[in-house]
This record gives sequence, structure tokens and C-alpha cells, in this order.
Amino acid sequence: MNTCVFVQIRCKPGTTYKVAEEIALKELHSELYSTSGDWDLLVKLYIPKDQDIGHFINEELVNVPGVERSLTTLTFKAF
Repeated sequence: MNTCVFVQIRCKPGTTYKVAEEIALKELHSELYSTSGDWDLLVKLYIPKDQDIGHFINEELVNVPGVERSLTTLTFKAF
């Protein structure tokens, strides 16, 4: 079973669409949205149980050029 996480991403000004394209090309996500407010993108992804969540996000997602900051929310149970 995989762990569902949500990652909010803040991009450097003017790079949001490029960052979203790069993330989409990696095909890691379940869903990817642009958002308003403090964060530019919201990514829903499922991380395999045998992988470290922090390493996975750092090595596969937030290393995309143009990513300024991220906030990860772990999930525990769906209702």
C-alpha cells in the first residue's frame, strides 16, 4: 500500500507553468493543480511504502528548477 501525500509548492516568480510542466512530465503525481494564495501548485501523490517520504520528495519533486519552497502534508486515513 502507498502513502498519500499532498505537496504545496511555491515557485520563483514567472516559473509556475514551467515547473508544472516539468512535474507533469515526471508522471509521479495523481493530481496536479495550480492554486491561489501563498502556494502556486498542489500535488497529490502516492509514495511507495518502502521509500522514505522526505528523500522521495526532495529527489523526485522539489529539485525541479524554479521550485522555491514546499510544504508536505501526510495523510493517515480516508473517510
